[in-house]
Amino acid sequence: MKPFTLTPLEILLLMTGFMGAWTLWFVARHLRSWFVTPPSVAVFHSPKGGCTDAAVWEIRRAKKEVLVQAYSFTSKPIADALIEAKGRGVNIEIILDRSNEQETYTELSHLIDHGLAPHIDAQHAIAHNKIMIIDRRVLITGSFNFTHQAEVENAENMLIIKGHPELLKSYRTNFAEHKAHSQAPGSSKPVMHVQHRKAA
Repeated sequence: MKPFTLTPLEILLLMTGFMGAWTLWFVARHLRSWFVTPPSVAVFHSPKGGCTDAAVWEIRRAKKEVLVQAYSFTSKPIADALIEAKGRGVNIEIILDRSNEQETYTELSHLIDHGLAPHIDAQHAIAHNKIMIIDRRVLITGSFNFTHQAEVENAENMLIIKGHPELLKSYRTNFAEHKAHSQAPGSSKPVMHVQHRKAA
């Protein structure tokens, strides 16, 4: 019985086939990462737990879109990250609670001065959402206000959730609903409520 042998050409063809298949698998895996975000959840706590840095990091990775809803917005690092993202072509949409029109340290005017056009949601007693939706893949939410005080003094929590498309879809739908009744700063009418507004 003749021993099983391969010619140099057959060995080369086998190696090329294996390497080609491996290359195809690697390319397919890489392409999948562009379209499918693997599920993950990261949690941050304040004071001084890195919430602001984590939010800024995600904004800096944005490629197409950042949607923001905020109650109080006094965080300059987050505002600057949004301004920088707009400068590289990312679509930025911001909805703020009407308290930002009177608050001393709000970043509202800073955002307007740099070409962003925040909306004011005055439809509710308090527009208390604190979320960011980035590229339809990343959701930032929790009690954490986008403020300096929330970072260094308050007891807060923040979640960064990735790879849950149905959850992201729900938040984007809710964002669109609030944007539909929001207005440009200075144009909203006061809403009469008996309860007193309480800072968060």
